Amino acid sequence: MRSMNVTLANIILAIVIASVVCGVTPSLSQEDVGAFFKDKQIRLVVGSAAGSGYDLNARIVARYMGRHIPGKPTIVVQNQPGAGSATMATTLFNTAPKDGTVIGAAINGMPTIHLLSPELARFDPSKFEWLGSSNRDTQVSYVWRTSPVQSVEDLKTKELIVGATSAGTTQVDFPVVVRDVLGLKYKLVSGYEGTTNIHLALERGEVQGVGANAWLSLKALNANWLADKSVKVIMQYGIDKHPDLPDVPTVFSLAKNEADRQALNLIVSRLEYGRPFFLPPGVPAARVEALRRAFDETMKDPEFLDEAAKAQIEVSPMTGEEVAALVKKVSATPPAIVARVKAALEAGAR
Repeated sequence: MRSMNVTLANIILAIVIASVVCGVTPSLSQEDVGAFFKDKQIRLVVGSAAGSGYDLNARIVARYMGRHIPGKPTIVVQNQPGAGSATMATTLFNTAPKDGTVIGAAINGMPTIHLLSPELARFDPSKFEWLGSSNRDTQVSYVWRTSPVQSVEDLKTKELIVGATSAGTTQVDFPVVVRDVLGLKYKLVSGYEGTTNIHLALERGEVQGVGANAWLSLKALNANWLADKSVKVIMQYGIDKHPDLPDVPTVFSLAKNEADRQALNLIVSRLEYGRPFFLPPGVPAARVEALRRAFDETMKDPEFLDEAAKAQIEVSPMTGEEVAALVKKVSATPPAIVARVKAALEAGAR
């Protein structure tokens, strides 16, 4: 009987200890994270040039995110442009410290580089620890008021001459893919230095429209064109319609079958995680969780939102979990669909 009582007492003691441990583990973990980051400096490495839209966005995030991380570390921004953020992503994947002190901010095409340009990708985007994205982007196709094409229906039968910069940008990639997948009659004139130059060519009549450009950019830089109807938006690239454009068809509404939709999703999904932030693989789970929640809190920080609005940066965030799920889904695109999109991009680059 005494042995049974001792055994029962041991069981009860074990249950009590387990309950106590379970109750304090999260707070201890949080304290450990705070202790680690206290007095630390986090490097936020931007995979595009200083002064770019991605760089501006990352610097504003960096100014506020540190206050939401346990231990309140400082965040400094560095730039490592090259190969559509593949250079920066390769560095973080292979050689960066895996302790939470280095964060990457990538161009939105980076998570599909391993599929479409595997020679550039010495990393696996599905293994990154995604912290979130600060906005979902919407791109639009628009035409000048004198263009013979004034609707998507027109574009199915009439050629539209559009200005673009270079292969690898949405201005080239999007119209060449939809030309192949949907049969829309875009004719590209590429080689312009930037969107400002394309718009000047549009005013001069050298081109008739733009195959793809950010809706936010068009609104911010050429609001007068929209007000006086100098341009007309005929199509939008995005999984969902932008609230500003309820009557403009999405590219997905034109898909004829599931294979078309998969091909379009491979190229357009980058807009969903428009400004993605991530950690190298191997960062301790508690620090990943803390940094993800700090990113979420930053996206709601009134001072951050005020500065973003002043910089004309639209904030429509995704969580790290949402970005990770989308990257995983896109990475699972069937090889035949990937080959189809690659062939379209290669043909468009020639």
